[in-house]
Amino acid sequence: MERVIETVRGFDGALVVRPGPGDGSPELAWGDVFFYVAPDGRIPANAQPYATVTTKDYPDDTESGLCPAGRWRVNVHVDRAVFRELVGEEPRGLSRPYDHAATDRVMPHPVYGALGWVAIVNPGERTAGTVERLLREAHDAARARFERRDGTRGERRG
Repeated sequence: MERVIETVRGFDGALVVRPGPGDGSPELAWGDVFFYVAPDGRIPANAQPYATVTTKDYPDDTESGLCPAGRWRVNVHVDRAVFRELVGEEPRGLSRPYDHAATDRVMPHPVYGALGWVAIVNPGERTAGTVERLLREAHDAARARFERRDGTRGERRG
């Protein structure tokens, strides 16, 4: 998990948020990690994270079985073409069953797959390169959206 976090920290304009006790975040989010494009270092008010690391089951998201210590999941928003390439189905047309608890495999996110999110539980040798690629592509897409909103297209900031 630390390798994923350090990879994203190396991206230009990345903000890595890791909620914990005393920072005002809800206890449910403690230990998870959220990735944004934010050259000013502040969580954007008008954007969702482009990727996350989840370290536990949530009440509506238990299929990955993240409760045992040492299990975690990378979640990345991807475009439709990449989703089709990785999953073999359209995000809004998911019809096959998936073992969302399987490790080191790219699959639709158990809750947000239809919205174009993929998930990898405990990325390992098989998926490490793919995870890095997906994080870079998601960061670049989020940065382009940020620059369009901010009017800084092509300018380097942060």
